[in-house]
Amino acid sequence: MTSTQQPGTGVESGVGLTAFMVAAARAMETHRTDSLASDPYAEHFVRAAPACADWPLRIEHAPGGDANPLWGRLGRYFGLRTRVLDDFVARALGSGTRQAVLLGAGLDSRAFRLDWPTGCVVFELDQPTVLGFKQDVLDGIGATPRASRRPLGCDLRDDWAPMLLDAGFDPALPTVWLAEGLLLYIPADGERRLIETIDRLSAPGSALAFEIKRGTELPEVRESAIYTSTRHQIGVDLVGLFEMERKPDSAGHLLATGWSVDVTTPFDFTRRLGRGPLPEARDALASNRWVFGSRG
Repeated sequence: MTSTQQPGTGVESGVGLTAFMVAAARAMETHRTDSLASDPYAEHFVRAAPACADWPLRIEHAPGGDANPLWGRLGRYFGLRTRVLDDFVARALGSGTRQAVLLGAGLDSRAFRLDWPTGCVVFELDQPTVLGFKQDVLDGIGATPRASRRPLGCDLRDDWAPMLLDAGFDPALPTVWLAEGLLLYIPADGERRLIETIDRLSAPGSALAFEIKRGTELPEVRESAIYTSTRHQIGVDLVGLFEMERKPDSAGHLLATGWSVDVTTPFDFTRRLGRGPLPEARDALASNRWVFGSRG
């Protein structure tokens, strides 16, 4: 393994550590009897990182099981989000899209675990340290992508479009874009530029999914058991990592430029699929929205 796996790097600190939290949640989801999504690679990422090596990877190993606010409720939320976005990508592929861009790809393994039709290209954009760690782990277990995978190390707060184009991205083709959790952690100007870039590079038939959160300054959000439990159990201060400034209306921008947009709550999918978190009193998840866009 390379030095990217040592504690204190961009991989195992700050926002990088949240990728391991999501990977651990995906591992737990994979091993549930009523699993919403399967990710056989997730636990390998967690076990390869010294800072996370003792985290539970099955819900029965978490203190309190499903009653644990972190691994029970928030973990199930990540499992639900994984399933919903897996289905979103599958629908795009079913309609003929053969180009995907994963923005803030983190430890996402969709290039390896989804069924990609022949000729698909998957671009993964994230910090070089994250992608380097990920590649080491995948190489170590002999993983083979099911599509042409092109990882691109970059800072998504900067202008990443030239790198994407140089790597073979074709803006004339329909694209499925994912920004899973990314916009929670970047400033308003960065979100605005990112959405504008996606809009500029998206041909008719393209689709986009991303997550937004409002009200992070409210006491009921900041003091939620989910976030206090995350700090106490694994030392991740999610609220402290969220960008607190007023964010742009990205859904409104897409509508104004000709996209069809659907803004949903996670609970909509819990009810549809029959599994996942439901609303609770003083609920931090109630301020989360999943945004789905399509360009006709």
